[in-house]
Amino acid sequence: MSDIQLVVFDMAGTTVRDTGNVAKAFTDAFHAFNIDVPLTTVNQVMGFRKIDAIRMLLPGGNSLLPEQIHEAFTRNMLAWYQNDPELQPLPEVEAVFLLLKQRGIKIALNTGFTRAVTNAILQRLQWNVPQTIDMVVCSDEVPEGRPQPFMIETIMKQLGVSDSKAVVKVGDTKVDVEEGRNAACGLVVSVTTGAYSRSELEAYRPDFIIDSLAGLPALLDSLSELETRI
Repeated sequence: MSDIQLVVFDMAGTTVRDTGNVAKAFTDAFHAFNIDVPLTTVNQVMGFRKIDAIRMLLPGGNSLLPEQIHEAFTRNMLAWYQNDPELQPLPEVEAVFLLLKQRGIKIALNTGFTRAVTNAILQRLQWNVPQTIDMVVCSDEVPEGRPQPFMIETIMKQLGVSDSKAVVKVGDTKVDVEEGRNAACGLVVSVTTGAYSRSELEAYRPDFIIDSLAGLPALLDSLSELETRI
């Protein structure tokens, strides 16, 4: 891991357990306005800034409707993240955070959620800056969300990482891969614990696909050893 300075993780489906709750919050928000959106269609826009995802799913029409649906979605997500007992980190995530920090690697989270929803997650999981993670950036804090690189670039600037090749991006969706590529990250890793299966992720050509974040340290170690031999 000697050349890696920063790992940027997605949240829901990557570090935070998601059993379809985000997708359900989407469909429920659309249903409130008498619009049916299949779950399979919703899964295709996971990872995007949520207002952008809603616009992608919504046929043309009332320009105020995306904002209204987004407000309903945000209420649904806040209610779930603030109260549901099932909310928890994915297995080994906190152990991976600790190991990376012990090795001097900075840890950041970025997300398609707003700051309000993100804070609800962080508070429930008791993930603190800088004790647990070094930084969190939300999609409503940058000019554009994924696949644009602004969240990663903001993190790099704030944490003093100048070389994007020293950054690893980890996520569970197509748009996480695209974000990592657009930010010129040195390594883009997909994980199968979220919205996409391994076969679906393979189509977007991340550098590596792992089935659990527990496998990330070993992957980084193996790459470091390979570079040393070369």
